[in-house]
Amino acid sequence: MLSLLLLSLLAVQSLAMEVHVPELPVVALQGQDTVLNCTFSGTAPFAPADVSVFWQLTDTKRSVHSYWGGRDQLVDQAEGFAGRTALFPGRLGGGDASLLLRRVGVADEGSYTCFVRVQNYSRASLLLQVAAAYSKPAVTLPPDSNLRPGDEMDLTCVAYGGYPEAMVLWQDGGGHNLTDNVTHSLVANEDGLFSIHSVLSIVLVPNSTYTCRLTNPVLGDQGHMSVTIAGQTMAFPPVALWVTVGLAVCLLALLIALAAVCRRKIKESCEEARREAEESKELEEEESKTAMMLLKS
Repeated sequence: MLSLLLLSLLAVQSLAMEVHVPELPVVALQGQDTVLNCTFSGTAPFAPADVSVFWQLTDTKRSVHSYWGGRDQLVDQAEGFAGRTALFPGRLGGGDASLLLRRVGVADEGSYTCFVRVQNYSRASLLLQVAAAYSKPAVTLPPDSNLRPGDEMDLTCVAYGGYPEAMVLWQDGGGHNLTDNVTHSLVANEDGLFSIHSVLSIVLVPNSTYTCRLTNPVLGDQGHMSVTIAGQTMAFPPVALWVTVGLAVCLLALLIALAAVCRRKIKESCEEARREAEESKELEEEESKTAMMLLKS
């Protein structure tokens, strides 16, 4: 009798069903379709109609997709998944209960549990990680161009449309990391995608280079951008240029005025000298006439 009982227990254990899902998080791109893999084994031969599959959110227990009796059962499906889920019925007979999830969004991220029942029942949970690539980072300079070496200024690095939160790293021209005087801000749009702004405050040094590097913790490197502050641009700012031009114009006008005054003075002096010469000539002629008259008399 005991032998029969042991044989019965061994038979039940040999038929114990196991459900298998990925151990590592499943990474899905924002807006793309993905498959949540779930397979089962350890069952006696069965017909596909004997399989029941239930997918639900692990934390909230909301129904994602249900299947039994040879067809989908979606009456209790959570509204957010309507029209976006499907099994692969043709694969159920081979032990594949994977779920197709269409148009993945940030809101879909989380833990999912796959329940399978044939002669007996088992389950397993997996983690879905959503990711979206950021735009290439862009570094901008302050609009105020009246800056000189030694002045303080802010460099701003911006990137858009990514997920999850990115890591921003500033470096100088020598590749050294800059961690002081850095501030970050993060804003999410209605789709849950982030825009990131990072500001580096520096003391302006001519011919210096700064680089902003962006890393997505899921997708890896998202690019970088460098900016070089040229020495001549900051050593002679546009405001000083206009001042210099203004002074040059004033000096030229003064020189023209002085030249006009000098010309007038010279002209007056020449006319006065000519008059004096004429008067002197007339005087000499009068004296000559007087002398001639005296000689005749």
